[in-house]
Amino acid sequence: MKKFVIIAFVAVTGLFSVNAMAQSKVAHINAQALVGSMPEAKKAETDLQTYAQSLEAEGKTMVDEYTKKVKEFDDKAASMTENMKEIKGREIQDAQKRIQDYRERAEQQVQQKQQELLKPIYDKARKAIEDVAKEKGYGYVIDSSAGLLLVSPSADDLLPAVKTKLGIK
Repeated sequence: MKKFVIIAFVAVTGLFSVNAMAQSKVAHINAQALVGSMPEAKKAETDLQTYAQSLEAEGKTMVDEYTKKVKEFDDKAASMTENMKEIKGREIQDAQKRIQDYRERAEQQVQQKQQELLKPIYDKARKAIEDVAKEKGYGYVIDSSAGLLLVSPSADDLLPAVKTKLGIK
């Protein structure tokens, strides 16, 4: 008898969980397309390019200085003493190291700036997606921008509704 009650309880619980799953609606959205269509994202991209170009200009100055030292070394190497060659060689190596360090720092700074500029945009997009999903009664929203969503009904695509909510055409 006890075994029968346990089996009945498990069966009833299973039915309720299947019923709850069936009631959850699922939608999809291409989040990259949404963010890419936001005016804020376009401005952030422009700002990021400007920032990267300013860092690149500073790096170019360092490369020009390095090139000048190498050329000067090549031109005067024949008339230099071994001690001078060694000193100039170290200067060239130091300049090369500074360029490499600068490039690494600049890349990190660009990535940090990108995160700084895009975070509020992603947050705004996420909030709009959550609001639209709630308004339309969707329990789950899948991001289809990764290309993993193989089949999906167009009625469950939230991109047009979210763009409307954000005022994007």
